[in-house]
Amino acid sequence: MNSLQESLASWATIVGTILSLVGLIQSRAWLTGVSLLFVVVSIITGLYARRQRLLVDSAAVKIEGRSIDSLNIANLRRRVNGTLVIQEAHHVAEIDGRDLKVTWKYSGYCRAEQETAIEFSVDTDSNIPFSSLDCCAYDLGHDPGARNIIRPMLIGPDGISKKIAVPFLHPLEARQPFSVLLKCFLPGCMQAGLEYYTSTLSFGQDQVRNCTVRMVFAGALPEWLRVYECAVSGRAKLLKALSPLCQNAQRCEYLDVAEDTPAQSAKVYMFWRPPATRVVPSTTVISSRG
Repeated sequence: MNSLQESLASWATIVGTILSLVGLIQSRAWLTGVSLLFVVVSIITGLYARRQRLLVDSAAVKIEGRSIDSLNIANLRRRVNGTLVIQEAHHVAEIDGRDLKVTWKYSGYCRAEQETAIEFSVDTDSNIPFSSLDCCAYDLGHDPGARNIIRPMLIGPDGISKKIAVPFLHPLEARQPFSVLLKCFLPGCMQAGLEYYTSTLSFGQDQVRNCTVRMVFAGALPEWLRVYECAVSGRAKLLKALSPLCQNAQRCEYLDVAEDTPAQSAKVYMFWRPPATRVVPSTTVISSRG
């Protein structure tokens, strides 16, 4: 499709140039106008083809030989929030065996005249239906004590990348600060071996002042954890390898702190956990000799 659009843009440019020359030679204004129309169409078609090509490229993220499917789908359906300014973003991902519990906390202020909700993206390679998700949210700006539970709403199709909206208890007004907490439990979505967690931002501003991602593991602990940054072009760049902040035999914790993070960005936290070993019960053999 993109090749066809680029070919049409090229032919339109050629035809427009020829008609312009003919129009100038014969001094026919209508012919010159038609040629200019062809040039404008070719420019618009070329820009559209380039945008579509970048969109497809962004949906081909592959890291350490593994396709990051949930992020690829999320990139195709990405929605940029232009009404809220995020000043702080904090993610906590708790992985216990195959289960994942995620906590998001966003703080900032409203820059539109009014806003009624904030959107989140829930991304995993396992397709857990929205109806099966255990999600709850709190509008800490209007409810500092977190007494009123808010049930998120699904936006668009259900799948491995879900867009959900958390409505505020009361609509925000211009320059009004806010703080929202969202918790989601996703059972059975993590596998042993090579696995990942994604942390994405999609807001219409240049940077987010302060971002943290805390990774907590229980049970099977990772042998390593690496942080990759994924650009809009689909290319992934290794940023760093994280060392455990604290660790014992049953639990370990990693912390990634970033200042002035691009507000439209994605990070992939890649890790490897050994498969669970099956414990074979020991047997006692009693023999007798007569």
